[in-house]
Amino acid sequence: MQPYTTDTSREAEAIQLELLRRMSPADRIAKMCNLSASLRRMAFDAIRRRHPKIGESEVRLKFIELTYGKELADAVRDHLRHREGA
Repeated sequence: MQPYTTDTSREAEAIQLELLRRMSPADRIAKMCNLSASLRRMAFDAIRRRHPKIGESEVRLKFIELTYGKELADAVRDHLRHREGA
């Protein structure tokens, strides 16, 4: 089996996998949610550093564009403009 990281020894990886296997499904879901939130925060911080002059809503739209594509980001942008104009 291929290691899932390149900077973790096989022994450490085996321990990590065993600890994950011992977790309850609820604990695994909580861990996954926490990791996802951390990654999202890091991505938003990186966008803010790269584009320091854009506002928070544009940061979110840039995240959508980078993650899901320009077409979806443009559709969300259009939806928000329409909603604000209504």
